[in-house]
Amino acid sequence: MVIHQSAEDYLESILILRERIGLVRSIDIVNELQFTKPSVSVAMKKLRENGYILTDRDGYITLTDKGQAVAERIYERHKVLTSLLIALGVDEETAAADACKIEHDLSDQTFAKIKEHIGKYQDIHTPGSGRADGQ
Repeated sequence: MVIHQSAEDYLESILILRERIGLVRSIDIVNELQFTKPSVSVAMKKLRENGYILTDRDGYITLTDKGQAVAERIYERHKVLTSLLIALGVDEETAAADACKIEHDLSDQTFAKIKEHIGKYQDIHTPGSGRADGQ
């Protein structure tokens, strides 16, 4: 099943909010994303119907395994791409905004190659790598 960018953004936000505040409700998502309550309500209904989230009787939102996998995939992309852009000299705010745009459109193959490249670079240039010349 193809998942749209907006759904990925909601799932990523739920994951981030859960890490930051613990239990997550729709109002937390409204405040985080600056969307209207009705928009978030409709989105949560669709995510629930498609098996990405569960909502308990108190309104707390939990990611299903399926939702967790999507959220983690997008959040990893966001963090890696943000770090890469910052390393290239982009300011942090712009890097995060651009990473959010890029994270949804990159193929799995391209993202894997970016991670592979970064891994090689980090191995070569990390302190204690045994290379006196830094290469």
